[in-house]
Amino acid sequence: MDQRSVEESEEYTSLARKSWTAYAFVAIFMLPVLVLAVFAWPRTALGSVILVVFAIGGMAYTFLYLKSYHLYYDEDGVWVYSGFLPWQKGVSGVKWRDLDEATFTPSFLGWLFKSYTIQVCHRFTKADEMVFTHCAHGQDAVLAINEYHEELIRGDEDDDEDEDEDEDC
Repeated sequence: MDQRSVEESEEYTSLARKSWTAYAFVAIFMLPVLVLAVFAWPRTALGSVILVVFAIGGMAYTFLYLKSYHLYYDEDGVWVYSGFLPWQKGVSGVKWRDLDEATFTPSFLGWLFKSYTIQVCHRFTKADEMVFTHCAHGQDAVLAINEYHEELIRGDEDDDEDEDEDEDC
């Protein structure tokens, strides 16, 4: 397992954050807005300044929002924390008992940049699936989720077998 992608603490195991490709996408999207501001400068300097301020402010806000994403698991399930403003902060996820599997979408660009889309599937309904795009080292995160889930399942099976043996005595 890659040491950079999985950090353990007493309460949870950190799996991943957003990859640099998410930030690059935002920067590339904002580039035409800044070019437009430069070309609009001769006509309206104030309008160009306002456009640049809003573009840079929007980029800063989006970068902070992307930075707040955090994929982790604990004894209850797999979770994504996001939000940096007080009214945006929140956690969503799938409990271990409801987890079907975790998968990542392989692609050439994902492999090249080590940035994958992770999907954590719910056993009973597709509406409660968790999708985490632009995940840095997503293949390692998926491996860690599925290994821990398998350990929990094996632990439950061992407990059931121990209970059956106790009942026979």
